[in-house]
Amino acid sequence: MNITFLYFEGCPSHDAALERLRQVMAEEGVGADIEVIKVETDEQAQRLHFVGSPTILIDGRDIDPVPSEAYPALTCRAYRLEDGRISPLPSPDMIRDALQLHKT
Repeated sequence: MNITFLYFEGCPSHDAALERLRQVMAEEGVGADIEVIKVETDEQAQRLHFVGSPTILIDGRDIDPVPSEAYPALTCRAYRLEDGRISPLPSPDMIRDALQLHKT
């Protein structure tokens, strides 16, 4: 399993998101390494299809697929939680579901 964590330094939630990812991985017994990528330029954002910080990819797939009209940019990202609220962090269940999907 390949796990990539992309972030933009200007977004304050990336540290908490990385910690949440590590915690859920430990709970699920996933021992994969996390490739952490700091996105620093608009060109890099374009090349990586980075639509906001934090972004978590598992085997190249976003844990919360973005609409096709989303534009790569150095910006913070918002996640819609299971209860409909908006959060700067993906929920533990969102991460867990994505990990379980890729375990098989």
